[in-house]
Amino acid sequence: MALKEIQLPELGEGVTEGEMIKWLVKIGDKVVADQAIAEIMTDKASVEVPTPVAGTVKEFKLKEGDVAKVGVTMAILDLDGATATATATAVPTSVAAKAAPAAVAQAPAAAKSPAAPAPAAMAAASAGIQTAKSSNGGGMEVYPPAAASNILATPATRRLAREMEVDINSMRGSGVAGRVTREDVLGTKGSGATSAGSPMIAPARAYTSNQAQLEERVPLRGIRKKIAENLQMAKHIIPHFTLMDEANVTALFKMREELKPIAEKQNVKVTYLPFVIKAMIATIREYPQFNASIDDQASEIVYKKYFNMGFAADTPNGLLVPVIKDADHKSILQLSREIVELSKKARDGKLALDEMKGATITITNIGSVGGMYATPIINHPEVAILGMYKITEKPIVKDGKLDVIKVMNFTVTADHRLIDGAVAANFLKAFIQRIENPGALMLDMM
Repeated sequence: MALKEIQLPELGEGVTEGEMIKWLVKIGDKVVADQAIAEIMTDKASVEVPTPVAGTVKEFKLKEGDVAKVGVTMAILDLDGATATATATAVPTSVAAKAAPAAVAQAPAAAKSPAAPAPAAMAAASAGIQTAKSSNGGGMEVYPPAAASNILATPATRRLAREMEVDINSMRGSGVAGRVTREDVLGTKGSGATSAGSPMIAPARAYTSNQAQLEERVPLRGIRKKIAENLQMAKHIIPHFTLMDEANVTALFKMREELKPIAEKQNVKVTYLPFVIKAMIATIREYPQFNASIDDQASEIVYKKYFNMGFAADTPNGLLVPVIKDADHKSILQLSREIVELSKKARDGKLALDEMKGATITITNIGSVGGMYATPIINHPEVAILGMYKITEKPIVKDGKLDVIKVMNFTVTADHRLIDGAVAANFLKAFIQRIENPGALMLDMM
C-alpha cells in the first residue's frame, strides 16, 4: 500500500496558517488530481485546497476548527486506490461512521450477529439501527448521534443526546433549518423523541433557575471568527471618534438619473458609491493623513501615495471588504463595473485573498440597508472610515418659498492618534462640498 501525505499548501503571500472549515470529501472517497478536498479559511478569504495526486482518502489529520500551519499534513491518501478498511480500534468512532456507507447494506445482519465486526455495527448505528445496550445491564437501547447524516445539530447537542441515550437520528429539530437544539433533546426525556415523519412540535420548556438549559452553543469559527478578531483588535488599538453631517444631494441625484440610461447601454449599474469614491479621493489630496497608517513598531506614520478604496459588503457569510485598487485612475463607469463584480464575488464566497488586501481607506454604505447614522469601526491598519446612509427628502424654506431637497447623511470615524477633531471636521466639510456640487467634482475626475 503506497501512502501519500497531503500537506497544507501556501495559500497566499504572507499567509502562514489557515483554519479548517470543512472537508469536501469523506474517508474512503476516491479523488483525482487537483480535486478540491477541503475548505480552509485564511484572513477573510475562504479557499478550496486541492489534492496534488489521485488516490483514496485514508485518514484525516485535521478536524473542523483546527488552525494549522502551512506544511502541516492535512490528510493521507492511499495511492493504490484501495478502499480504507480500518478497524474500530484504529479509527475514531466519528471517522468510522463517515466511512460506513459501503457497509450499510450489511447493517441488518450486523445488528443480529453479536460477533459482527465493529465498523458494520457503526454503520448500523448511523442508519438508525439498534446497536448497543447500556452498561447498567437494564437493556436500554443506546443510539449514538450520527456522525454524517442530514440531521443538523452541534457537537455539544450530539454529545448531550448520547449522554441522555436519545436517538437524535430520527428527530426533527425546532431550530433554524430544522436544527436539533439542546432544548429538543432535553424535551424528549420521558416523552419520546420526535420522529422525522411526525409534525414538528417545539418541546415543552421547563422554566427553571438553570437558564443554561435554554441556551444553544455553536463554535465561533470561519469568517465570523476572523471578523470578531479583527474588530476586537481595531477597537483595542485605535481610539475612535466620529463626526456626522448632512449633505444636499439633489444635484447628485439628478446627475445619477441622467447617467443611468447611458450606463445601462453598456450593461453597467451606476450607484452613488463611485461618486463618493471620487469625492473621497479629491478630499484626501487635501488631507493626506486620512490615506495613511501608523507603524506602531517603528513609531512612524506611513502616508500612502496611492488610492486603494475598500468598501464594506454584506454577505451571507459575514461582512467582507473588497478593495478597488488604484481607484484614482478609473472612471465612474469603470468603478461601477468593478463594484458590481467584487460585490458578486463577495456574496458567492469567491473573493481572492488579494482582492481584500491593501486598502488605504474604507467606505461603508449602510444606507443601502437603512439607517440615518452609525459609528463604524475602522479597518485596521487604516486610520479612517467613511459612512454613507440612506437618502431622504427634507422640506426647506429658500428665498421665502417652501422647497423639498434630497439629503444624505455622512459620518467620518477617525483614529485620534493621527487625526484631530478639527481636521476631521474640515475633511468632512470639504467632502460634503464636493458631493453637493458633482458638476465641479467631475472637472477634477481622471
